[in-house]
Amino acid sequence: MLRTLDIRDMLIIERLELDFRSGLNVLTGETGAGKSILLDALGFVLGWRGRAELVRKGAEQGEVTAVFDLPQAHPARQVLQEAGIPAGDELILRRVNAADGRKTAWINDRRASGEVLRAVSATLVELHGQQDDGGLLNARGHRALLDAFAGHDELLAAVRAAWAARGATARKLAAAQAVLAAIKGEEEFLRHAVSELDTLDPQPGEEAALDAQRRLMQGAEKIRQDVARALQALGPEGAEGAMRDADRWLQGAADRAEGRLDAPLGALDRALIELGEAAQGVETALDALSFDPRALEACEERLFAIRALARKHGVLPDDLGGFAEELRARLAALDAGEGDIARLEADMAAAEKAYAQAAARLSEARQASAGRLDAAMAAELAPLKLERAVFETQITPGEAGPEGSDTVAFTVATNPGAPAGPLNKIASGGELSRFLLALKVVLARGADAVTLIFDEIDRGVGGATADAVGRRLARLSETAQVLVVTHSPQVAARGNHHFRVQKSVSDGMTTSEVVALAADQRRDEIARMIAGAEVTDAARAAAEALLAG
Repeated sequence: MLRTLDIRDMLIIERLELDFRSGLNVLTGETGAGKSILLDALGFVLGWRGRAELVRKGAEQGEVTAVFDLPQAHPARQVLQEAGIPAGDELILRRVNAADGRKTAWINDRRASGEVLRAVSATLVELHGQQDDGGLLNARGHRALLDAFAGHDELLAAVRAAWAARGATARKLAAAQAVLAAIKGEEEFLRHAVSELDTLDPQPGEEAALDAQRRLMQGAEKIRQDVARALQALGPEGAEGAMRDADRWLQGAADRAEGRLDAPLGALDRALIELGEAAQGVETALDALSFDPRALEACEERLFAIRALARKHGVLPDDLGGFAEELRARLAALDAGEGDIARLEADMAAAEKAYAQAAARLSEARQASAGRLDAAMAAELAPLKLERAVFETQITPGEAGPEGSDTVAFTVATNPGAPAGPLNKIASGGELSRFLLALKVVLARGADAVTLIFDEIDRGVGGATADAVGRRLARLSETAQVLVVTHSPQVAARGNHHFRVQKSVSDGMTTSEVVALAADQRRDEIARMIAGAEVTDAARAAAEALLAG
C-alpha cells in the first residue's frame, strides 16, 4: 500500500507531502490544476517512462519519495532479495532528477538501477486508464489473467513440472546423440587402432627391456671374441692343462718328499676347483652371448613397432596398454549408445505424452473458465451501459511452453453481430474505460498486493453509468488500495478519502498543491463538480445526496 508521497521541485510542484490510506482515494480538481502532474511524479519515482523535463523551473534538481507498506508475503521482497537490497516492513523509493537530465534512484537508501526500480514497482502499483496498453490491454498477459481468475495454480504447477521434465529428458537425449555422433565419426579410427594395439599387445616395461636386449645383442659379437679367448686360456689347452700336469708331476714326487709337497698339492687342488668354476661361468656367459641374428632383427622390429605406435597416439610406450583400454571403452560406448538412445527416445516420448496430457487438462480448464469469465464480464457490463456489448475470451492453439500450449486473448464486440476484436481496437474511449474497469473488477483476485491507480477511467460517462463506475471502484477498494483521478461527482462521492488538486499563483510563479478534504469540504468540492464555477444550494443538496448514497 502506498502510504506517503513526497514531491519536491517537480514541474509546478514546489513541495508537496501526501498521506494516502487504504480504501478508495479520490483526487479531483479543475482541468489543468495538476492532477496529471501527481501521476507523472509518482511514475517518475516508480521508474516509469514519462516526461523528459520534470525539474521545476529555477530548481537545481527535483526529487520524489514514495513510502509503501510491505507485508511479509509481498512479491516485492523476492525482487529485493535478488537485487541484494534489504527489505523491512517499510519500503522507501527515492529518485532524483538533476536539471541536466541525470536521474538517480535509491531503494531503502541503496542505489538502484532503473531496471531494478521498475521490477520492484511492477509489484507495487498498477495504472489503468484509456492508454492502458501495458496492462489489461496487453494480450501477452491475458493467459496469466485468466489463470489467476480461475485459480489454475495446481494445473499450472503440473504443466510446468511436465515441461521441465520434458526439457531435461530432451537435453539428455541431445547430449547422448551428440556423444554418439562424435564417436561414430571416429568409429573407423577406433576399430583400426584397437585392432592394431591388440595385435601388438605391448606390455608395461617391455620397451625398456627390448631396448636393453637390443643393445646387448648389438655389442655381443665383440664381447664374445674376448670371452672365447679367455675360455680357451682357462681350458685343458691352457691353464687347466698346465695345472693338471703340475699336479701329476707333484703327485709322483710326493712320496719321496717326506710331506713337503702336501700343502702345495692341497692348494693346487683348490685352485683347480676355483679354475673350473671360473671356466664354467665364462662358458655360461659365452653361451649367453651366442644369438641368432634373426633374434636381433625380431627384437628391433618389435621395439620400433612399439615406439612408432606410441608416437602415433601421442602417449608413452608404457601407457599404450591403458590407452588401448580407453579406446575399447569408447567402442563399448558406441556399441551401447544405440541402446541408450533408444531408451532415451522412449523416455522422451513418455515425457512429451505427460506434458501433452497436463497441457490438455489445463486447456480444458481454461475453456471452462473462459465461459465463467465471459459470464462475469456480462454481469459487470450491463450496469455500465454496455449491455449490448459481447466480451469473449478466445482460446486458440499456440506454441507449447511451461504455461501450456494455449493462446488467450480478450476480445469484444460492441454490438451483437458486429465483428469481435481486441479491446483497444474496437471500443471507443469511454467504452474502453468501462471495459477495463469491469475487467479489473472481475479479475480482482489477489489484487491486494498492489495499489490500483485509475486515471480518469470514468471519462465520457455520467449519471447512472458514472455511479456504476464509482460503485465498482469502491468494491475494488475493499480488497486493495485504489487511487482514482476523476471528474465525476458520482465517483468522487464513493471515495473513502478525498483530495483536491488546485493551482495558485504567487509572485508570478504558478504552483500546484493538494489538499485533503474534510467532510464539509468534500460536499463543496462535489457540488463544484456538479454545478461548475458557481456552486448553488441545489448543487450542495445534490452533493449531499451523492455522499449519503
